[in-house]
Parts: sequence; C-alpha cells; structure tokens
Amino acid sequence: MDSSDYIFGIRAVMEAIEAGKDIDKILIKKDLNGELASELFGMIRANKLLSQRVPVEKLNKITRKNHQGVIAILSAVTYHRLDHLVPALYEEGVLPFIVVLDGITDVRNFGAIARTCECAGVDAIVIPEHGSVSVGGDAIKTSAGALHHLPVCRERNTAGAVRFLKDNGYRIVAASEKVDINYTQADYTVPVAIVMGAEDVGISPEVLKLCDTFVSIPQFGHIGSLNVSVAAGVIMYEVVRQRLNADMEVI
Repeated sequence: MDSSDYIFGIRAVMEAIEAGKDIDKILIKKDLNGELASELFGMIRANKLLSQRVPVEKLNKITRKNHQGVIAILSAVTYHRLDHLVPALYEEGVLPFIVVLDGITDVRNFGAIARTCECAGVDAIVIPEHGSVSVGGDAIKTSAGALHHLPVCRERNTAGAVRFLKDNGYRIVAASEKVDINYTQADYTVPVAIVMGAEDVGISPEVLKLCDTFVSIPQFGHIGSLNVSVAAGVIMYEVVRQRLNADMEVI
C-alpha cells in the first residue's frame, strides 16, 4: 500500500476526520484503550465511519512507523449516499439504472463490473459496508478508471439499500442460476436495480426475499456458472438493448 493511501497515529487520524477526509475504514489495534482512544472512538461513531479491530501484526504490515495502534485507510473516491442519489436521478428525468453488488469480494470482478457499468450507462453501483470489496487503487486500475466517473454508494447493508430502492419505485431484478426465467424475458424499461450476488454463495436469502424478478442466463457447458462480472455484463447490455428499442419505438 502506498503511503499516500493511509494516515497513521491517533491524533493524525482524528485531525483527518475533523478535516472531512474521505476515509474508507479505520483499523484499530484490538486492545487499544485510553482517554485519547476513547475520544477517537466517539468521533468514529459521530461520523458513522467504518472501523475494524485488528491484530497489531496487520497494522505493522502496512507501516513499521509509530502508528499508535490506529491506521485510517483513505478512500480512492468519494462515496455517494443512496438517499441523495435516488431523488436526484428522478429530478434529472432519467430512467434510473442501478447495479447492486451483494457481497462481491474479488477486486478484479468489482473493477470489471464497474468498467461495464460505466460503458452501459449505469447510474450507480451499490455495495455494503461489511463483507464487500471497497474502492481502492487496485479496483480503480482494474476498472480502467471507470470508478472515477461512476457513483458508488456504500450502504450499511444490502437489504436496507434494496428495500429503499423498492420503496422508491425500482424493480429489483435478481440474477440467479437457480431459476428458469431467461434474463431476456424481464422488463427493464422501468426504473431498475440489478442485484448480483457473491462469487461463492450468490445473493443472500435476506436480499432475495425483497427481489421482484429472478432471472438466469442460459448455460450449455459443464461448469456450474459464469464469472459474476461476465454475467453482470450480459444482463446490463440486455437492459441497454431493451431501452434502445423502446426509444426507437417512441420515435
């Protein structure tokens, strides 16, 4: 990790929080305590920042300098808030298109999905705070810079984000190889959110319960499933195809 990607030391991290730096997460030594540490914890709670207790060995791998048990990993981008972005899209008069990633952890898959999202005109990607990849330098590189242009909303959990989109008029479409509905049979000419699941376990049961439509991509080979970034790209461009056809019919 490049030294420009993080800030270390209790006071330095507190100053970064006060200055409004975009912080991805704060790593804190497991047994850290004391008056100054308590003040830091209060700032983390007040600013709703993501923090994680870790062994000191993990901190030492990032820097051998005197980190005092605290390292703040800086965000490579500024995260957007879903409750701000959704009404803004409606106000702009666009037909919203959002991709929700439920537990994607592979940075290469994330970057590839983001690259396709940007090319396909997706309005935002939604990821959860925990159990998910975040936007770092490797993700931006894999996305060919797309993450500099594509809004990313990091929400407390995927289910809450999906519920919010559903309540705001989005059709929630889940990609799953366990259903027989061909992905081309769904209607994407409405406000839509495509949900893609984790590489190993797919979409969580809690999120599946909230989805309106379940689609799959036909497969004729011997292996179990497509790579998640490939599957996401196939479905995204079906959205593009249907919307282009709908526009031509209007003309």
